[in-house]
This record gives sequence, structure tokens and C-alpha cells, in this order.
Amino acid sequence: MPQTKPQQASEPTVRKRISILGATGSIGTSTLDIIGRNPDQFEVVVLTANGNLEKLVELAKRFNPKVVALGDVSKFAELKAALPGTEITTVEEAADVEADITVAAIVGAAGLPAVMRSIKHGKALALANKEALVCAGSLVLQACQKYGTKLLPVDSEHNAVFQVLATEHQAALDKITLTASGGPFLNRPLETFKDITPAEAVAHPKWNMGAKISVDSATMMNKGLELMEAHFLFGLPPEKLDVMVHPESIVHALVHYTDGSVLAQLGMPDMRIPISYALAWPNRLPIPAEKLDLTKISSLNFRSMDERRFPAVALARHAMAAGQWAMITFNAANELAVGAFLEERIAFPAITHTVERVLAESTPQAMSSMEDVIALDREVRQRTSAYL
Repeated sequence: MPQTKPQQASEPTVRKRISILGATGSIGTSTLDIIGRNPDQFEVVVLTANGNLEKLVELAKRFNPKVVALGDVSKFAELKAALPGTEITTVEEAADVEADITVAAIVGAAGLPAVMRSIKHGKALALANKEALVCAGSLVLQACQKYGTKLLPVDSEHNAVFQVLATEHQAALDKITLTASGGPFLNRPLETFKDITPAEAVAHPKWNMGAKISVDSATMMNKGLELMEAHFLFGLPPEKLDVMVHPESIVHALVHYTDGSVLAQLGMPDMRIPISYALAWPNRLPIPAEKLDLTKISSLNFRSMDERRFPAVALARHAMAAGQWAMITFNAANELAVGAFLEERIAFPAITHTVERVLAESTPQAMSSMEDVIALDREVRQRTSAYL
């Protein structure tokens, strides 16, 4: 009888350690949905939130992280009582915990310090916080290079470019086009924009997002921020970055080459698709997202950007051309203006007008350190607050 080799025991899969900065928001919960479906591939080591203690406790009890952090330090005692035996710390200190992938999902410039600290692990940074690059793109890229950290874009548009951009053909790259859904006011009469309510602005037709990001989508400020992010991620000048309105949100980005070829990434509007690609990179994960069937969709529509309807995109281009100081100013003024709109202190069109006014009254400054970035961000917020 032929000899049979004894069966070798399969080696256990080494699970990736995941740190989620901003676990209770839409990106954080989508990330945890993927992790929960693949417990053999991932383990959660850090969960952070700003102030949503109840949801953070619920997630911590389910995923059993090593460290839990809350931005609102006044709730530390309550958090410690709810999670005995779990290490409780600040968000910045939690970013120091070593992980294979840090998912940076804190909204706004507030997430920048934690992003910079997490880069020092030399692992991978799944970046959903576009403001980190908008405010400190050169510093973030320098830190990633210094520590050998792989930058993985999570925004659906940048993740789409990341999937189809052939880096070996970088010299033949003509331009990149990011798509925009157009938000809830794509077809609304311009003369009624002054009557737009916060409830209307956060009701995005395609994506389920937080209030601030939803308002940014309605003004198209988010697309301006994404142009800035793409500028740093892919090393392209403003003239090689374009935006096209695509209401169906099926084509997420297009990469144009000098020979006339255009490569695009398509998929249903589900943030779990780009998040799963970042978590599994360079591999892919099966996820329960609806599968794209173009025969059911039948038609896809595309429009050029209407700058009368969405002046924020041209304003963002102006800031990007001016330099990092202007991008910081753009972002800080927008964050405060959106907050004022959500509190019903200003009308919807005043968001863009506020950013334009603050930019016009600003002067160029060199941004050579994180201290420079933080100081300018603080100063712009003070001026914007006074203006509002």
C-alpha cells in the first residue's frame, strides 16, 4: 500500500490588531460590522469616542478591546464603572497603543493629534479623517515615510483611486476625477437655498453619515476637502484633479491616462466596501454589501460641476493653490460655519460666504511644524467665531 504523509496541522491565522479612533460614528460602526463578521481575521485593541459613552460601552462589551478612550474626561468615572478591568485613557494616549491598522475616523481637525501619534507605530493607517491631510498633509506624509507607515485611504473616492491607480504608470497619468452625488439639493431652485433647514441638509439621498459630513456634502465643501486630500495622497497638482457630479454614486472615481484610457472603480454606495479593502489590503474580504447589477440600474448620469450652485469647490481650489495655510483656514472656518448653521444661527448659503470672507482676510503663513498648524487653526477659529 502506498505510504500516506501525515496531515500537517494548519497554522492558526494571525489576527490583525485594529485600533478605531472614532468608533461610535458611521465609519467606526461600519468598521466594527466588518470585524464582527470576521473574528478569525481581526481583533479590536482600541476603541475611542468623543462623548457617546453609552454606545462606546456597548461596543466595548461586545469587542473587548484592551483600551477604551473617551474625549469627554468628565465621564471617566462613569466609564470606568461600566467597564471594570478595562484600561481607560485619553484619545491621544489610546493612539499610542500599538496596532496593525489604526482606523482614523474622528471627524474634523480634532482628530489630527491622534493621527500623528498613531503613525509612529510604523504599521498601517486607514485614513477616514480627511482633515488630517487638509491641515497637515506634508507633515503627515513625512511622518509616514519616517516610520514606514502605509497610508490606506478610506474615503470612497480616494479608496477607488487607490484600487485602480497603476503606480508603475504614474508618468502616464493625465488626471483624476472624483465623483460627487450632488447631495440633497442638486435640483433645488437656487433662490430657495436661504430657506434650507438643518434637517433638510443632513438628509443625504445616498449615504448615511453624521450631521457635519452631511452638511459638507450638501454645500459640496466635502468635495473641496477631498480635492485637497487627493492632492497629498496621489501627489498631483490642482490642475490634474477634477470633480464630476454623478447622482447614482456608483462610479466613485476615474483615473485618466495620457493614451486616452480611463480606469474607474464601481460599486454600490456602501462604506463597508472601501473600509473592507483598507482592512484586508492587499487582499479582499467578502462582505454582505448589495452586489452591483448594472442591468437593474439601467443608466448612469454625469454632470459637470455647477459653480453657481456649489461655489465651495472653486473656493477649495483657490485655497489649495494658495498653500497649506489656506487649506487650514478653509477647514477651520467651515467647521465653525457648519456648527452655526446646525444651531440655526446662520442660513445655509452663509456657510460658504463665511469661509470665503475668512480666507479673504487671512495672510500667508509658513506651516513647518504641528505647533504652526495648531496655532493657525486656533487663530482662524477665533476670528471665525467673532465674525459669526
